[in-house]
Amino acid sequence: MSPSRQRTVFEVQDGVATLTLRNPDKRNAFDPIMRVEVAEVVRQVQADPAIRALVLTGADAHFCSGGDLGNIAASGLDNAGWRRRMTGLHDWLKDLMLLDKPVVAAVDGAAYGAGFSLALAADFIIASTRARFAMSFIRMGVVPDCAAFYTLPRVVGVQRARELMLSGREVGAEEALRLSIATELVAADALQDRARAIARAFVGASPVALSLIKRSLALAASDLPSLLEQEANAQALAMGTPEHREAVRCFLERRPVPFQWPRA
Repeated sequence: MSPSRQRTVFEVQDGVATLTLRNPDKRNAFDPIMRVEVAEVVRQVQADPAIRALVLTGADAHFCSGGDLGNIAASGLDNAGWRRRMTGLHDWLKDLMLLDKPVVAAVDGAAYGAGFSLALAADFIIASTRARFAMSFIRMGVVPDCAAFYTLPRVVGVQRARELMLSGREVGAEEALRLSIATELVAADALQDRARAIARAFVGASPVALSLIKRSLALAASDLPSLLEQEANAQALAMGTPEHREAVRCFLERRPVPFQWPRA
């Protein structure tokens, strides 16, 4: 960990990076320091070809309780100031969502407000059985942010997203699984191991194919002709990679292919 980091812990092992949010007095709430540190990590993960996947998690039995309300109240920002702050947040959040490497969110405890939105920015949410999610923005008289208007309807549908955003109610772990918010549920003491096992699996996958899949999915809400053009371009590139050729060889020789999803 860099000595300058105060709100996060960043580690890399065997091709998997782990970013842990750490603001223990406030259940890992976002503050300006954390935002800067997360942005730095996202840039580092993107730039390092040795990093093949990212695990995003929180310390001390919570993921992230949302924005630091004390900091928000003390900021004194006017409308223009808040717009500048949101624009800065969007810069790194977009980089995270468009990261060409898989992102696994390991969610324990609270994922409220911006914490819920941050989890939705990942490709997979592995949740503990005690995880709790809430689009709690309405309780504070604000609108959902951190791209929730984009991500949540794509996961649960527009009607359910409307209900969750307008009610601000809490979603428990079992309901999160039913709504496809969570990919899997595991016991709290198995959460980190399971999230890292999934992330490690991608070390054996084609980085080109992973990047192209994520880019194509980002266009899934666009018009069909654009999406089909992207699909054709992406498949043409993926078919020419050594990872694809090796996977075909393994299949034809009845050997395990390099990428295998870890069994639960």
